Amino acid sequence: MSLLSSSSTPSGKKLASPIVKSEQQSVDYYFDSYSHSGIHEEMLKDTVRTKTYRDAIIKNPQLFRGKIVLDVGCGTGILSMFAAQAGAAHVYGIDASNIIDSAQQIIEENGFKQKITLIRGKVEEITLPVEKVDIIISEWMGYCLLYENMLETVLIARDKWLKPDGILLPDKARMFICAIEDGDYRRSKINFWDHVYGFRMSCLKKEALREPLVDVCEPQQVSTNVCQMISFDLEKVSVPELSVSVPYSVKASRFDKIHGMLVFFDVLFSHGSSVFTMSTSPMKRPTHWKQTVFYMPVPMSIEPNETISGQFSMTPNPRNKRDMDIEISFNHKRGFGPGAPTESQSMKYKLR
Repeated sequence: MSLLSSSSTPSGKKLASPIVKSEQQSVDYYFDSYSHSGIHEEMLKDTVRTKTYRDAIIKNPQLFRGKIVLDVGCGTGILSMFAAQAGAAHVYGIDASNIIDSAQQIIEENGFKQKITLIRGKVEEITLPVEKVDIIISEWMGYCLLYENMLETVLIARDKWLKPDGILLPDKARMFICAIEDGDYRRSKINFWDHVYGFRMSCLKKEALREPLVDVCEPQQVSTNVCQMISFDLEKVSVPELSVSVPYSVKASRFDKIHGMLVFFDVLFSHGSSVFTMSTSPMKRPTHWKQTVFYMPVPMSIEPNETISGQFSMTPNPRNKRDMDIEISFNHKRGFGPGAPTESQSMKYKLR
């Protein structure tokens, strides 16, 4: 694995940030980061992402024909143009970053000036030229599904502008967990701090453990079955429900050393005659979201059919709601039967 830490931008560029930053600085950086073409290039080149959205829109013209569509976080305007191609009466695209200036040129260059209106600003602050919309489309997902907390913005837009019989695309999201073997990475990036030119740097080892790894996991590293932890119906879920604390349990499929838990997600476009799913599973073609790995404080040796279970909790950071605070407990039941011993540990993580 190559390291892409949680202190990186979506394009993998390292951030030079002060230890203490205000909420306003964080929010300003969030929108500024999406002003650069490199991030949009990476997302557009993610063919799993972009083609799934294209197919879910273009192959369901009956959903869009004659409808008013809202594109939340429109970026380059690619989803707005797909909606216009599918027959939407009009599309409104919202974005608070400078990329909207380029999006306006793109819209005009491709002949959609009369069909697409772009509005710069935050969903919480702007007014639309229409009272209600029929469809909301958005690509809001972040690492570990909820990083950057853009889903909250989509739900605010839903509650402000979506008609009672309106729809969201995608309309469902699910999060999954499994256990993996990843000794090579742990030795090179975490155990490294045990012996640094003859010195121990245990405080930095603790920090390395707290930072989840965002990277592509090879399928052969997965050592257990997969457990679905979370399922959101995006047309019904409320903002408070985005702070989650759920149990999980996975069963070993082989003898192995477990170094961490891997989390991935999928989203579903279930409206219309053609249904589509976009997955970030390690068993599927990689996306720019990759997967998110949470390393255990102490690796566990596991045998076939033994279980690792616990609680997975994730909530927005109180100082900057775009960051995520995550806590996972790990309970490994060694052997079988009511008297089998259990080893337990837990860890708090910072997805920044």
